[in-house]
Amino acid sequence: MDLMLIIVLFILSFLTIILSQKYFLSNNYIDKINNRSSHQKIATRSGGLSLFVSFFFISTIAYINGIELFDYSLIIPLMMICAVGIYDDVYDLDFKLKFIFQLIFAKIIIDNGLIIDNLHGFLGVYEMGRIISQIFTVFIIVAIVNAINFIDGVDGLALSVFIMFISLFELFSLGTSQFSKLSVIIICLALPLYYFNFRDNFKIFLGDSGSYFLGGLVSIYVLYICSNVYVIKPQYDLNKIVFVFSLLSYPIIDMIRVFIIRLKNGKSPFVADKNHIHHILLKNLKSHFKVTITIMGFSLLIMLLCQLTLLF
Repeated sequence: MDLMLIIVLFILSFLTIILSQKYFLSNNYIDKINNRSSHQKIATRSGGLSLFVSFFFISTIAYINGIELFDYSLIIPLMMICAVGIYDDVYDLDFKLKFIFQLIFAKIIIDNGLIIDNLHGFLGVYEMGRIISQIFTVFIIVAIVNAINFIDGVDGLALSVFIMFISLFELFSLGTSQFSKLSVIIICLALPLYYFNFRDNFKIFLGDSGSYFLGGLVSIYVLYICSNVYVIKPQYDLNKIVFVFSLLSYPIIDMIRVFIIRLKNGKSPFVADKNHIHHILLKNLKSHFKVTITIMGFSLLIMLLCQLTLLF
């Protein structure tokens, strides 16, 4: 991709991040400090809004100029899930209502032709029937959106998992993927958020808007991986379901673990707490950066272990 375009993407991202935070601050939409907070100074959940605005602006410009980055009909469900997150960031939406919107988001994605109807031999399962495929795909989409949302509790973690996922998606693709341009654009737009996420004061969090938006994008990529269009390089020819797990090992493991703990304690699996692995690590490491690096190292180790299975 042209260097000048990358520079423009960074500038656009910085501008939207700054303007979005100013809007949140002017309306006193400040992240409230409570027993689950990992910060003690002024912060806003404006990262998701800024990221989507930049994404929407670039997508619109590309569409007007006839440049195909992806199926532009996907803009509508992504906008919807991001809007739900923005409303939740400001007014604390009931988790039941959020879940309903996630189901609607999943159904729209399926109606756009993205569906998992083949497990490619995982657990001996290949093609699945239409109804089973739809139910399974809805489950996967909702699970991914919530898994990314659940790990957004430590500075830089959700961003790092997302960027690593997109990067490995492209790295393991045989040839140029259908989303190659989109991947570069979304990474360039996301990278500036690191600075605002890690700084001491006037921090900017992704918020539910950001984690839902990124989770929505990840779910779309996962459905693409599970299709017959995406081909993994022969030297990394894992089963596609195992491949997806290796890319998203931490959010998947953490979500399953937290769900089990909450259900065991008689609580709703969707009610937030501080039982996540990253919260436990933060108590011991005392540093958001160290926690993020540790988890990313763990994720890469899982990826390596999955690759080693090819030798046996």
